[in-house]
Amino acid sequence: MRSEPASYDEVRQSVRALCAQFPGSYWRELDRERAYPKAFVDALTKAGFLSALIPEEFGGSGLPLSAAAAILEEVQAAGCNGAACHAQMYMMGTLLRHGSDAQKRKYLPSIASGELRLQAFGVTEPGSGTDTLSIATSARRDGDHYVINGQKIWTSRAEHSDLMLLFARTTPKESVSKRSEGLSVFIVEMREALGNGLTIRPVRTMMNHATTEIFIENLRVPAGNLIGEEGKGFRYILSGMNAERILIAAECVGDAKWFIEKASNYARERNVFGRPIGQNQGVQFPIARSYAQMRAAELMVAEAAKLYENGEDCGEEANLAKLLAADASWAAADMCVQTHGGFGFAEEYDIERKFRETRLYQVAPVSTNLILSYLAEHVLGLPRSY
Repeated sequence: MRSEPASYDEVRQSVRALCAQFPGSYWRELDRERAYPKAFVDALTKAGFLSALIPEEFGGSGLPLSAAAAILEEVQAAGCNGAACHAQMYMMGTLLRHGSDAQKRKYLPSIASGELRLQAFGVTEPGSGTDTLSIATSARRDGDHYVINGQKIWTSRAEHSDLMLLFARTTPKESVSKRSEGLSVFIVEMREALGNGLTIRPVRTMMNHATTEIFIENLRVPAGNLIGEEGKGFRYILSGMNAERILIAAECVGDAKWFIEKASNYARERNVFGRPIGQNQGVQFPIARSYAQMRAAELMVAEAAKLYENGEDCGEEANLAKLLAADASWAAADMCVQTHGGFGFAEEYDIERKFRETRLYQVAPVSTNLILSYLAEHVLGLPRSY
């Protein structure tokens, strides 16, 4: 008999109550200044939401991925922006599943308490983009350290993180039989690394995302900060990428719910030509379609999270969830602007801000086109297209 997915009603209510303390005016001010929402992140940390996935023995709640999905969905549905801190959720699996006992004891209690932030994920590079196996950043063993050189791009929250998971090649590509071999994951202590081989340059974008470019020159990282076995890192981050796609999909579902509620309320209240605009099928049909798209994505997120929690292969479902949810939130955003007409472009309505924020997920953390390529090749058995 199939069990129903957990709803986490109490968790959702608590998240909504917390988010109510950070209204649209808070986010609009930050957006103008492209400032980091420290007060919001601190509040989430203090409430224990960012340590949801950390086992109780290390000071966390020990909840499954579906609980983290519920938390991030509610953050977005409340009009807030979880992108300021969501990486701590989806990167946690790499450390929990593949980190050593010593690494867990050293870092997890401080992450759970908020003393340390694990918010930066150094994977993407200017020269490789989504071709992760072609990264050029190298790590060379030198005694009890690794010496790392390279460059990363779109490493969000690096300026606001104490720890970074860094992906680097430990064996040259020409020396391995498979491109996926010879790659490793390291824990970098950012404060110690800054000015000692690590340079961070902010990249201003169309939305307030605190993203950066990172330059690494002869950065020495203790060998004890290697996660798992040397050369096996690609396998470690794959499971993390599935978690990332599921959680980002949950955020997109939350965004879609926010847009749908905003549009529905406006369509009921806005009177033109003597009646509510929502009485017109030309207005109500796009809202109804957005709702249908959102619900389909929501169900796929739940399915992908269940498979992930059971330790089953969820590559197809995680990618489907991300694709459907990103499409649903973007369609809902467009619908919401159209429903509001000119007011949809006004800053005070928050629609244009959320519109810019949710547009990102058509591109990151994986392009919807690349998801379609994955489904074509790995699910449908079609020839590889790239």
